[in-house]
Amino acid sequence: MATVEAAVFGDEYDDAQVYPGVAPGRYLVREKMFAIGDDFWVTTESGDKVYLVDGKALTLHDRLELKDAGGTVLATVKKKIVTIHHTMKIEDATGETVATVRKKMFTPLHEAFDVDLAIGVELTVRGDMFNHEYGITGPNGPVAQITRKWLRVRDTYGIDIAPGWDHALIIAIAVCVDRLSADED
Repeated sequence: MATVEAAVFGDEYDDAQVYPGVAPGRYLVREKMFAIGDDFWVTTESGDKVYLVDGKALTLHDRLELKDAGGTVLATVKKKIVTIHHTMKIEDATGETVATVRKKMFTPLHEAFDVDLAIGVELTVRGDMFNHEYGITGPNGPVAQITRKWLRVRDTYGIDIAPGWDHALIIAIAVCVDRLSADED
């Protein structure tokens, strides 16, 4: 994993270790699979199934559950179908909101999102929805990169996560970015 960390985040990365002891991670996601009612796996580079994104059809909210490989719900991503602001909430398994993702309204040359974590940390997501290239940054630097650059598989993108960050939370944020970007299509 040291090569992944160095390649994506450089040797200078020194975040405050928001989630101590959590190693960096690299995951693969099939593009445009975050639709209501669709279920799919988030895998490692070697194809190991790590997280199941379970789309809940026929609900009053755009709702997805992020489950571990054993089926335990780790997070629920929710958005009201009718809303003025493009906002999604991420709840933990107990139903507590752990993050709120808001799409910035006036960003003509790129997409931008603000992420407010319940632990008091603010993240920023900036990128290009057409090429599915996004960077997630925190107060001390890079948190994750959502990219196609290092992939050869069509219609797939990767998520590289810096050490010390909760992988399920960052993947849930990526789900929010994908859904909120799709709302504009």
